[in-house]
Amino acid sequence: MRFSVIPRTVMLALLLTAGLIAWMATGGILRFDEEAPPAQIPPEYAPISVQTQWLDAVEHAPRLTLQGQIEPWQQLELGARVAGTVERLPVATGETVVTGQVIAELSVENRAAQIARFEAEIRQREGELAAAQRLRSSQMQSATEILRLTTELARARADLDAARLALSHTRPQAPFDAVVDRHLVEVGDYVQPGLALVRLVAIDRLKVTGQVPQQSIVHVEVGQTVDVDLLDGRRLPGVVHFISSAADRGSRTFRVEVAVQNPERLRIAGGSATLGVHLAPVMAHRVSPALLALDRDGRLGVWMLDDEERLRFGPVRLLSADNDAVWIGGLPDRVRLVTRGAGFAEPGQRVVAVDQPAPDH
Repeated sequence: MRFSVIPRTVMLALLLTAGLIAWMATGGILRFDEEAPPAQIPPEYAPISVQTQWLDAVEHAPRLTLQGQIEPWQQLELGARVAGTVERLPVATGETVVTGQVIAELSVENRAAQIARFEAEIRQREGELAAAQRLRSSQMQSATEILRLTTELARARADLDAARLALSHTRPQAPFDAVVDRHLVEVGDYVQPGLALVRLVAIDRLKVTGQVPQQSIVHVEVGQTVDVDLLDGRRLPGVVHFISSAADRGSRTFRVEVAVQNPERLRIAGGSATLGVHLAPVMAHRVSPALLALDRDGRLGVWMLDDEERLRFGPVRLLSADNDAVWIGGLPDRVRLVTRGAGFAEPGQRVVAVDQPAPDH
């Protein structure tokens, strides 16, 4: 028996025909749907959902916190103004003195005798001048002689004033109400002008100094109240009474001085304290520190939504902070703050907002 070989092209056509007949037999006839299928949105263009909170600004009185150094209101090492021997120190260390009170006595030396001599010389010069003036009225004395005698009288009076002043300096007096903090000489010491005798300290009023950063100095004014917190937990009230006009070149900070009354004369001068300067009230928002962010320019701010629910960055300034939250300024009075999801959207992108209840303050 003899068989013929079927060509390959014929075999392929037979197979395609058989497949077509099978597809039509199963009812797989081409149909057209009456409605178009839903559009498939690429994942990168799908709306992003964020959580938001409506926040209203409230009046806030911020505090500027500084580290301060407590100093006496006045302190002075009172020095000798004339030479002499220390004969007496009438005020003991730790005692209080008032303005004008004698705090040391130096030897008088020959100063009393000098005063007596100058007084006698003045009487003589006055007599000579009076006699010369009588002669002058009779044209028997020259004007030059009158001028010479007048000059000598004036010189004698000046010498007398200097001698009396030198005598008073042998009993130096306190220039202000203070406490004798330390004797710097002992009885029997011989002192020269300028040598320190005692150290005086006024502590019924204190001065606390601090440094204000240059970006905050515009908010500090003379007369603002200050809380002075001591290391032992006590708090004293104070008032800003001085602000330097120029910043320190090294630190770029401004020196401020706070006056603090100390009627109990607490021994705190020389120590440190924390200053809380009460600034003028402003409208501000209280938010969690976790919501603060930096934009591409390094500005501090928060993410929020505009009226079209597009993501916007709102620059803020930090006013104050506590353990739970921070107070920020620079936003509109009413703001829709993004609390979660801002990192998944781009600035200006429209998002789907899910409002959350505002936190309790």
